[in-house]
Amino acid sequence: MSEPATVDTPLKKLVGDKTAKALAGHLDLHTAGDLIYHFPRRYDERGEHTDIRSLDVGEQVTVLAQVQRTAVRPMRQRRGNLLEVTVGDGAGGLLTLTFFGNQAWRERELKPGRWGLFAGKVTEFRGKRQLNGPEYVLLGEGGEGEAAVSDEIEEFAGALIPVYPAAAAVPTWVIARCVRVVLDTFTPPEDPLPATVRAGRKLVDLGAALREIHRPSTKEELYRARHRLKWDEAFAVQLTLVQRKHRAADWPARPRPPRVGGLLDAFDARLPYELTAGQRDVGREIAEDLAAEHPMHRLLQGEVGSGKTVVALRAMLQVVDAGGQAALLAPTEVLAAQHHRGMRDLLGPLGRAGELDSAEHATRVELVTGSLGAAARRRALGEVASGNAGIVLGTHALLYEGVDFADLGLVVVDEQHRFGVEQRDALRAKADQPPHTLVMTATPIPRTVAMTVYGDLEVSTLSQLPRGRSPIASHVVPASEKPAFLDRAWRRLREEVAAGHQAYVVCPRIGEGPASEDEPPPEDDNGRRPPLAVTEVAPLLAEGPLHGLRIGVLHGRLPADEKDAVMRSFAAGDLDVLVATTVIEVGVDVPNATVMIVLDADRFGVSQLHQLRGRVGRGSAAGLCLLVSEAAEGSSARERLDAVASTSDGFKLAELDLEQRREGDVLGATQSGHRSHLRLLSLKRDADLIRDARAEAITIVEEDPELTRNPALAASVAALVDEDRAEYLEKG
Repeated sequence: MSEPATVDTPLKKLVGDKTAKALAGHLDLHTAGDLIYHFPRRYDERGEHTDIRSLDVGEQVTVLAQVQRTAVRPMRQRRGNLLEVTVGDGAGGLLTLTFFGNQAWRERELKPGRWGLFAGKVTEFRGKRQLNGPEYVLLGEGGEGEAAVSDEIEEFAGALIPVYPAAAAVPTWVIARCVRVVLDTFTPPEDPLPATVRAGRKLVDLGAALREIHRPSTKEELYRARHRLKWDEAFAVQLTLVQRKHRAADWPARPRPPRVGGLLDAFDARLPYELTAGQRDVGREIAEDLAAEHPMHRLLQGEVGSGKTVVALRAMLQVVDAGGQAALLAPTEVLAAQHHRGMRDLLGPLGRAGELDSAEHATRVELVTGSLGAAARRRALGEVASGNAGIVLGTHALLYEGVDFADLGLVVVDEQHRFGVEQRDALRAKADQPPHTLVMTATPIPRTVAMTVYGDLEVSTLSQLPRGRSPIASHVVPASEKPAFLDRAWRRLREEVAAGHQAYVVCPRIGEGPASEDEPPPEDDNGRRPPLAVTEVAPLLAEGPLHGLRIGVLHGRLPADEKDAVMRSFAAGDLDVLVATTVIEVGVDVPNATVMIVLDADRFGVSQLHQLRGRVGRGSAAGLCLLVSEAAEGSSARERLDAVASTSDGFKLAELDLEQRREGDVLGATQSGHRSHLRLLSLKRDADLIRDARAEAITIVEEDPELTRNPALAASVAALVDEDRAEYLEKG
């Protein structure tokens, strides 16, 4: 009898060297625990159908289907025959399997009526969906070779057949066979959930959940298993966040209380407009946080144009009044330079200390970016180190060695999702004591994401737009179906320019040359043409529909001084049209720009499109955003664009965006560089479960802050939420 397997048992001891090597190389599965926590993506049932008509071209799929008919025909271009096998899902959906070469044995094996699992990449030929040379396993009736594996699947899966996240070299049935081998000797770890939580929440024990999720006896047992394992994931994340919030409450920080008659009061007196009620309320919350003896950790979210920058500037001035410095970290040089210009203009003499026209008790506003010349950099760093510069704005260049602060009291991170954990930590480390931290985002955050990803931050929301902001009308322009609509779009742009306004044209790609941070790769696995590029589109527009207009180009590969010169020209009205990438997505503020045309709009995400259109309608004239796309009516891409065009409510769009994104992206898997251990939890569907898990986490941490009385639970949290992800979740 073989030794019992534990979560740490190497797979090569259980499934053999060859299979273990394939699992490790293709799926990053090395131990029995890795495999046991590699949960099925879905479950198929014979007698129920996989909807073949819903498959997307280019998708790697495993489908449960029945052989309908086979046909052999000679190939025209080369020797041999082509075997075409038509399979169906039982509801009218058909898929063609193609096998090249003389494979008569497959024809004998793939008899009409046989059910099987077929895995491959979906392609399309003459309007028909097909899989070329798919891997497959047939179900029932025994058989030889791969077909024999089906008996094993049916033995433990009953009516429910698990379909695993797989690779071409390791199809789902190989994974199922390996799971079966491991489960035969597997000893589950000690259940980390306290018995009181299990009983109170009616959760099955961990061992039963791990078995049932792979070998469900009924749909009810499968639901119970998934529910328990989702609880583990949600609970681990919430415990991590609640622990960090609890620890942060004990950290010391230098209080930065408001000063009567200081810079902040002088700034408020010279503001050319009235703050909104929301800005005043959030300002009071931040002012109280800054005056406390523990560091502020606050997230400020608000729609595009809701006035977050003014709120942040007022917080920075409160810190300067209290003798400290404030640093704002921006994701791009364009945005950093825009903040610098905007804040200098708003502060006027209050931000020009040392200059002839400065006000009494003024401070300095310094810009630190990677493109500063040597002399300018030395001067700026001297002002920062001496403390003369109370407000310091910059990109990641602020993080470099040699950028030293006299007394860093507040760190503001703009568009925080653009930064990694190490970058935020590097800036905070430049303070003697933990500084107060304010992170800002113009991407509205659904409630469950705020609770899960930002669970250790206090959240402030600005939903009210300042007076003077104009509505933005958005429309989809179906370029393939109605080319005349695109012609009309260019005429509409010219009409706006003729009325004295300006326009943006946004493309998803820069053009020839190495990829830059603001463009996706040009290749497309589905055979679509490359995305339109700024450097290619701009001359075509200048010679064609926008002939005679003053056109500028802006993208991430331009030198910083050129970027700044282009933005200044556009802001001054010396350019009519700016053809740009998403480098204009955040922070660019030109009130005279009233129209934006986004080309290949389906290549952008929902939140990105919402951010982009926020660049227009910033003045007294109404804004217009035209989303140009070749996506077919009824396609998921087109539905996404229609949704963006139908509402300007960023929170509704954030929910839509969440539905369409992988949970791993939301929870930071791409930031940490590690394989996500959060496999089942859905921020969209499991909001109630996440809320309940947070309530239990608060109770446990209040009684046992470091989980010393719950060692199994502490180990489980460490396994499910590794240190990198815990750092990511901290968010400041």
